[in-house]
Amino acid sequence: MKTVYLGTSDFAATVLRRLADSAHRPVLVVSRPARPKGRGRSMQDPPVAELARELGIEVFQPESVNESDAVARIAEAGAEAIVVCAFGAIVKEPLLSMLPNFNVHPSLLPRWRGAAPVERAIAAGDAQTGVSIMRLVEELDAGPFCAQRAVPIGPDDDYGTLAPILAELGGELLVGAISEFAAGSLKWTDQDDAGGEDAVTYAEKITREDRQLRPMAQTAKQMELTIRALNPHIGAFFETASGEPLRVERACATEEFVQAGVAAGREGHLLVGAAEGALELLGVKPAGGKSMDAAGYLRGYPVPELKA
Repeated sequence: MKTVYLGTSDFAATVLRRLADSAHRPVLVVSRPARPKGRGRSMQDPPVAELARELGIEVFQPESVNESDAVARIAEAGAEAIVVCAFGAIVKEPLLSMLPNFNVHPSLLPRWRGAAPVERAIAAGDAQTGVSIMRLVEELDAGPFCAQRAVPIGPDDDYGTLAPILAELGGELLVGAISEFAAGSLKWTDQDDAGGEDAVTYAEKITREDRQLRPMAQTAKQMELTIRALNPHIGAFFETASGEPLRVERACATEEFVQAGVAAGREGHLLVGAAEGALELLGVKPAGGKSMDAAGYLRGYPVPELKA
């Protein structure tokens, strides 16, 4: 089947590569416009747009995919299905009903509908997550699914280790689902949301407040999970008394005693007291500096005073 692919992120680029290698190679890739990035603020295309050009697939980057001109461009591509993965914008009518659609969503729906399902699953301490291939409807991530597979979240997993596994799985399940659809054997299952709040959860977009570690209010384990959920792509940080953030890239909860909200250096180890337990910082990145382990940080910096 010929497809049109809507995607933006690195995650979506991995899925695109798998789809492009299949019998359902996209005839058109739709991505977000180039944006200024980095210290030089140079314009940079999203990963999906860059990969599509590398693969020799036509790329279209409208400001809004729901505008009439964009809808017409997609219709003119002559595709038989629309595929969406981490596009970063809501797809509305008439695109939703124009062609059969498939959405790659990295969670075990109905748990973690929304923008940041992988991060929210790790931060919540979930034992597993997974990938669902679902049909887009007007309600956010509420459509039926045709494929779903679980993936365990290991005690050392962070976003950087888990997301690539989910992306590869997403590509595999997507290609299988489209093949079944083309053969007329695909079955859809409605999401089981009868459990209300126990079944349906929402993965809101990560904000600066989500990133900030608060040792007076959070346990050491909660902070460890937040760090794992946001590493390496977004990053969690402590706010210091100097006003400079201290990014934490790796950490583990311990039972050592340190006063809550206070950082302490002990024989090359850097610890922060929490509302419960203490957090040992294993890898940090000071503002304007490079990533380093705790011992290296303590050799070049004083023990940080954290902002209350």
